[in-house]
Amino acid sequence: MRKVDLCLSSEGAEVILATSSDEKHPPENMIDGNPETFWTTTGMFPQEFIICFHKQVRIERLVIQSYFVRTLRIEKSTSKEPVDFEQWIERDLVHTEGQLQSEEIMGRDGHATYLRFIIISAFDHFASVHSISAEGIALSNLS
Repeated sequence: MRKVDLCLSSEGAEVILATSSDEKHPPENMIDGNPETFWTTTGMFPQEFIICFHKQVRIERLVIQSYFVRTLRIEKSTSKEPVDFEQWIERDLVHTEGQLQSEEIMGRDGHATYLRFIIISAFDHFASVHSISAEGIALSNLS
């Protein structure tokens, strides 16, 4: 089994829910592999999005690149539907003036079919997520 970036749309990942969407910066931009594109919130917090893998995966390392995210919670589910989420990680990110925040998380018990990212608070009225990268292994397809 090879390690891949499980969050890339080219690997089958899909953003199935986002609480805000700007036509110039849609949620799909987070997983398109293009460092020039991003998803932006439209103010008010919390904001959230859900990534579906369409298979059972084991995430070993997660990297989130963003701007102005203050507190981020990540929940995971191993269900066939996006239900029964359990809290996995919660982090306060450091404000980085003029450059992307890059938060690396080593996955403990990183088995999931869905990840829900909740931006609880931000350093500004808006926040953006430029990429979500999940290094890991696809274990099995959902039947």
